[in-house]
Amino acid sequence: MAQHHETSNYIDGKWVPPESGRTRPNVNPADVSDVIGDFAESGGPDVDNAVDAASAALPGWKALGPIRRAEFLRTAERLIEERAEDFARAVSREQGKLLPEARGEVKRALAIIDFTAGEARRLNGVTTPAEEPRTLSYTFRVPLGVVGLVTPWNFPLAIPMWKVAPALLAGCTAVLKPSPFTPLSAALLVQAFADAGVPPGVLNLVQGDIAAGERLVDNPGVAGISFTGSLPVGLAIQKAGAGRLLRTQLELGGKNAVLVLDDADLDKAVKAVVHGAFGQAGQRCSATSRVIVDRRVKEDFLARLVAAVSELRPGTDICPVVNEQRMNACLSAIEGAVRAGASVAIGGSRAVDGLPEGYYVQPTVLRDVPWDSEIAQEEIFGPVLSVIDCDGFDDAMRISNSVRYGMSGTIFTRDMGKAFEALERFEAGMLHVNRPGVGAYAHLPHMGAKLSQFGPPECSPEVWDFYTEWRSACITY
Repeated sequence: MAQHHETSNYIDGKWVPPESGRTRPNVNPADVSDVIGDFAESGGPDVDNAVDAASAALPGWKALGPIRRAEFLRTAERLIEERAEDFARAVSREQGKLLPEARGEVKRALAIIDFTAGEARRLNGVTTPAEEPRTLSYTFRVPLGVVGLVTPWNFPLAIPMWKVAPALLAGCTAVLKPSPFTPLSAALLVQAFADAGVPPGVLNLVQGDIAAGERLVDNPGVAGISFTGSLPVGLAIQKAGAGRLLRTQLELGGKNAVLVLDDADLDKAVKAVVHGAFGQAGQRCSATSRVIVDRRVKEDFLARLVAAVSELRPGTDICPVVNEQRMNACLSAIEGAVRAGASVAIGGSRAVDGLPEGYYVQPTVLRDVPWDSEIAQEEIFGPVLSVIDCDGFDDAMRISNSVRYGMSGTIFTRDMGKAFEALERFEAGMLHVNRPGVGAYAHLPHMGAKLSQFGPPECSPEVWDFYTEWRSACITY
């Protein structure tokens, strides 16, 4: 029998129940009969307690300095590596992704903490020339303070890691509020940091939904909010914090395009598109949701694409979406696309054959999608791919940049002149040529453009511009 978990909040070094006493069930989206456990449904008082604990722990944690703080990260990294299979199975069970995908996420989390710990000796400033004699002038960084880390369900381990690790190394103390759909992975992560010896109050966990998130943004003891999730929630955070100039780091939605020109290697393009569109059932901010293909190769490309997608088996090659609401949103988007003039090349329905009762959507390819239709402009966050015709390179770039998002952009072509021109013209943050367009490495900025991103990027040295503040000093001797 699968293990049943009951996890509370982690505040000031102790696991404590929510003050309301309320919990919510956590269900496996691949098999809704599998109830993973009951998790805390927290509110404002729980958040306030966590912020108070983080504030009290801040001076001591700050005083350690980054090199000593990195030792705690290294210990946590070793513990997570030892528990890697437990983490992977928890991620797979509560988020729904296939076990190999979950194991890949654990490796990503380990790469992030490894990179971050290595930055401990590079958190430096610069010395500068002074205008007066016998004067030294230089810059240095200080921790921002208490930070709220609000994370989504699609990467329930990696995204909390790429917030927690730099926050702690920078000398901030933190309150982590994960998605209510994936509470177990966050609890296991926090336990690993606790077992690594991170002092009480430095890293706190508050489980819950909207009430907890709103109070975290409103609490005056919080100096910054790092959020990954939807555009509407990101805009709400920005508006709520504007009155007190709350520092924000917002990584939001995407409507990512792969451009397939008439000289592209179609087999490589198809392989990359299938990976980008249907890996993790398309539930990634950098997922491929549009393919903009030159009319001269469209039918050839579509034939190869449909053949490849026909081999994907829900439950074996493609995971479910996270919940019933997401499943219904995908199916509704497909219906709307057909009404707008598109047609279903493959898929288009809920997947049920031979599967337990779960939230499976058939991998779906829509052809003849109008470039300005709703499904071509708005994020779906599911295994639904829109194929859009274009007339050459300039038209492909126009269509690619027609959306309000700008997370990633990808081009397949043998013409390196056009490839480099595309890199200059893409209105997106993470760019790729002749490879899948899904994110980057742990040491490269994970960021978008336009309404996909606000504030400094994550997963790179640039992340310190969120978690620290600059100081400049002049000393006359």
